[in-house]
Amino acid sequence: MAGTVLGVGAGVFILALLWVLVLLLCVLLSRASGIARFSVIFVFLGAVIITSVLLLFPRASEFPAPEVETKIVDAFFIGRYVLLAFLSAVFLGGLFLVLTHHILEPIYAKPLRSY
Repeated sequence: MAGTVLGVGAGVFILALLWVLVLLLCVLLSRASGIARFSVIFVFLGAVIITSVLLLFPRASEFPAPEVETKIVDAFFIGRYVLLAFLSAVFLGGLFLVLTHHILEPIYAKPLRSY
């Protein structure tokens, strides 16, 4: 696959860049005063239109040209499961820490009123 990075084409990066720029522009415009503040709506709608055009009218064929028998091999099989085990352990450890923090939250005594 020529022209791909991490298995995706340039279109994904163009869409990501578009939405990052739109988000940045929306944050900047939301700090503006007056009528410029409402231009966030037009920026967002413009980004939606550009995204829909890029998604609905792709340049490349959806199905690649047929090749001679391709054999799919998952070379990162063990690494993927090691990563899954590590992330599961981190998730369970974090969940344990959150729950112990929630359960062991101190309950302060209410002051007694002395008359």
